[in-house]
Amino acid sequence: MRDDPSLRGRPIAVGGRPDQRGVIATCNYEARRFGIHSAMSSAMAMRKCPDLLILPTAMEKYRVASRQIMAIYRDYTPDVEPLSLDEAYLDVTHTTRCKGSATLIAQEIRERVRATVGVTVSAGVAPNKFIAKIASDWNKPDGLFIVRPHEVDAFVAALPVRKIHGVGKVTAAKLEKLGLSTCAQLRTWSLIDLHRQFGVFGKRLYELSRGQDERPVLADQERKSVSVETTYVNDLLTLEACSDALKPLAMQLDARIERAGCAHAVRKLFVKVRFANFQRTTVECVGDATDLPTFLALLEKGLARRKQAVRLLGVGVRLEEDNPALRGQFALFDKDPDEDALEPDA
Repeated sequence: MRDDPSLRGRPIAVGGRPDQRGVIATCNYEARRFGIHSAMSSAMAMRKCPDLLILPTAMEKYRVASRQIMAIYRDYTPDVEPLSLDEAYLDVTHTTRCKGSATLIAQEIRERVRATVGVTVSAGVAPNKFIAKIASDWNKPDGLFIVRPHEVDAFVAALPVRKIHGVGKVTAAKLEKLGLSTCAQLRTWSLIDLHRQFGVFGKRLYELSRGQDERPVLADQERKSVSVETTYVNDLLTLEACSDALKPLAMQLDARIERAGCAHAVRKLFVKVRFANFQRTTVECVGDATDLPTFLALLEKGLARRKQAVRLLGVGVRLEEDNPALRGQFALFDKDPDEDALEPDA
């Protein structure tokens, strides 16, 4: 939409072709009004919105935009934890920019990204990661939402339990069956009772329903694995077909390992198989370097576990942990006081 203004206003998605088992990677807000979302099959998306335009990915374009956006973030604080190409947590507790105001920083960042990258950014400003993430989604697209420390209790109490990170469809259904649809209702349960019902996740429910989240922003994180996988248009029916398909994957894996500079840290090799019935299996072994015969042997072992056609193959390596040379990779979740979550809308 940024590069082709004629696309604005119409439902658009990025993903694979609907006639080739494609999956939606992301979509604009016009498409979301039809119930389309990421991870949905492209075929289903087209059924929901016959006028949907599905565009192929353009990863290099996204990487360029991501580098520009992350550079702007790091101009305000070194404590930036990327969650993906276009989203990050920022801890601005110790910054002196914008008089130390997280709100002013978020406003200035949003203006700079719009001017230099040409996309809008939604931001959440809050005392911790959990609330900042929810706040960043509150006024999308192109929104800014602020939850001040004295507002946390009331803000969280009114939240539906499904807003809690880690609560999926199954857990949400279980909570609602227990009569717990809001965080305020969740607070009426003791820590012991929640642990009985939900195990270790009960403690997380107890804390987050009260707005408590002590996770720090982690600017550095170790890469734990490198892998490549492909879903095939037509199922692979034989070991020979799977072996032929695995060979180019192994070559792609080598190239990815070289780009990541982590060949010295390889400690295990693995092959992932997803069968036509969507069941999957992973076979791995110890190894300090990629080796095609080993991958093929792992593949044969994995295929023997199910006598079915194959829809997806993947190959990868697991890396040595606690290696300083591997730090600096993209992270997942975590934060601390006066942090804000920023997420570009396109």
